[in-house]
Amino acid sequence: MKNTPLVVSLLLLICAGAIFAKYAAPKVQIYSRAPGLFGKPNMLLCHASMFYPPELNITLLQDGGAMEGAHQTELAFEESWFYHLTEYASFTPQKEHKYSCQVSHQGETKTYHWGETKPGLKQD
Repeated sequence: MKNTPLVVSLLLLICAGAIFAKYAAPKVQIYSRAPGLFGKPNMLLCHASMFYPPELNITLLQDGGAMEGAHQTELAFEESWFYHLTEYASFTPQKEHKYSCQVSHQGETKTYHWGETKPGLKQD
């Protein structure tokens, strides 16, 4: 029984860690730098913000496949310790193609579509 204080302390630390652990799903926006006009060069951006923990994957898609030439910003955080990340690629919108952004965070993957109603609002 002389280990009882140690066991109790360990249990309290575990409980405290569970209580203070935070999780926040990303807020995602997919948009173009300029108004989306077919046949006009543009930049497609997918911005994920306000997420925690920081492990997150973003992939810009054209017709379901990864877009060529996509780049990512460095992972950054706010004073609140929530993170943000952006992936972007040059593209020329074509009527016959569909553009989207796939975001994976904490084992959950969602797809956000560009150009349908309001950018970033429709998701699978």
